[in-house]
Amino acid sequence: MARVPVAVLHALAEVMNPIRSAPRALARRHRRSHAPAAAPELAARSHPWTRAVGLVAVVLLGAWLGLLVVGNVRVPVGPMNTTMTLRPSLNGGTKINVSPLGALRLDSHVAPVRLDVNVDQLDPARAEALVDHPERLSGLQDEVAHDVGHGTLDLAVRSCAAVVTGATALGLVVYRRPRRALGAGGLALTLLLASGGTAYATWNPDSVLEPKFSGLLSSAPSLVGNARSIVTEFDVYQQELARLVTNVTKLYDVTSTLPAYQPDPTTIRVLHVSDIHLNPASWKIIASLVEQYKVNVIVDSGDTMDHGTAAENGFLDPVEDLGAPYVWVRGNHDSRGTQEYLRHLKNAHVLDDGRARTVAGLRFAGIGDPQYTPDRSKADGAEASQELAGARLASALRDQTAAGTPVDVAVAHEPSAAREVDGAVPLVLSGHLHHEDMEVMKYGTRLRIEGSTGGSGLRAVEGEHPDPIQASVLYFDRDTRRLQAWDQIKLGGLGLTTAEVSRHLPKENQPGATPSPSATSPSPALSPSTPGTPAPSTP
Repeated sequence: MARVPVAVLHALAEVMNPIRSAPRALARRHRRSHAPAAAPELAARSHPWTRAVGLVAVVLLGAWLGLLVVGNVRVPVGPMNTTMTLRPSLNGGTKINVSPLGALRLDSHVAPVRLDVNVDQLDPARAEALVDHPERLSGLQDEVAHDVGHGTLDLAVRSCAAVVTGATALGLVVYRRPRRALGAGGLALTLLLASGGTAYATWNPDSVLEPKFSGLLSSAPSLVGNARSIVTEFDVYQQELARLVTNVTKLYDVTSTLPAYQPDPTTIRVLHVSDIHLNPASWKIIASLVEQYKVNVIVDSGDTMDHGTAAENGFLDPVEDLGAPYVWVRGNHDSRGTQEYLRHLKNAHVLDDGRARTVAGLRFAGIGDPQYTPDRSKADGAEASQELAGARLASALRDQTAAGTPVDVAVAHEPSAAREVDGAVPLVLSGHLHHEDMEVMKYGTRLRIEGSTGGSGLRAVEGEHPDPIQASVLYFDRDTRRLQAWDQIKLGGLGLTTAEVSRHLPKENQPGATPSPSATSPSPALSPSTPGTPAPSTP
């Protein structure tokens, strides 16, 4: 059989290729001509920005799922078993859950991840070893610090693996392309490293100085310490986390009841209340706080009543049995009849004319509110000016300072009157606004505005949500009579059973700050904060 030349075969192939491919080309054209137009959303998928947003969503969801599945570490910390976890968060910070006592929240860092530390249980064997060998207690804090550091490193490594694995796995499920899945895992790792860098850059080791405690109110002072130790003993975050866990160990080990708060003999404790507005539950709350915090003196900045009528006077009788002296100024809902009734009660000290009274080692001076809101028979005249009343109080304060008997704390119901004493006294207390606030005014006087200790009284049922019950415990140095720290206390309002305590320090008491100024004059060097807006005269 004759062999066909190779050149002829090649030529034949060139001729046949278009013929063979023609039916397939015609079929493709037929399908395109009869297929409906692509939906707009399908076209949008090809947009680079849409693909990028989709990739980020896959990465974030996969990282979150990875942390939920494997992103925690069980760490034995001293005699306690704990669980450390990283959680996505908009605000960052650290949350220490201490069951059954509650939780401590610390503003330790700003990043999209939060560190959760759950104190799970006390290990009986390790606790018994401490009891059998009490000499080990001296080294317990170093042991706890080592355990916390080791657990944090283990958590960081495991979290990286969880985030990358979760994002990669979800990317593979969504895209079904290994290359895109690996890209998702790489982006997840980049975001985690960026979050870690942000947390490192914003790390605040002194955040433990101002914790927010929620849970059982009576345990809060035992956990956060007293006013002096909070300044001198808390220096770095890791050591203080160890100290907190150590304290919790002692709480579990002592008895089934929480230990009582041990007062610092160098500290004067003042309970600031305001705007009770005839809420009878307030007296039990105040008595409980006096007992738990071993309060030396109570200061009420007014509006104890609602209408100031004689029929309401019996409401004041529990003042005699609260367990501490009661310093009081008239509010705009308290009448002069109310003031006279209170003046004759045991343990009550009424401030009105600017003259100082020494109670529990502190010199107080105040002035009653010049307005009496329930009396609508006549309009307020010029003598009812808040600014004029504050000016009279400031004049009395300066006269006493010139005489060598300076006042430590001034009290006025309305902040607009209290602001007039700026520069004449280190601290002035007020209320009226029904929410707490604190500011350092232009000439160095600190203004502390208390919320409603009565949950705004009958007004608690007017709004959609009940007003909280608020009070503060102020810690003063017994020698200098200057404010060292304060605990802000917030209880759930009508029908609620929540409690929160947060510790705060003046700037001059922060670690590394310059020493506190003398007790006789406020410091003009303090930076004033934005002044609050005065409230109307009828809350």
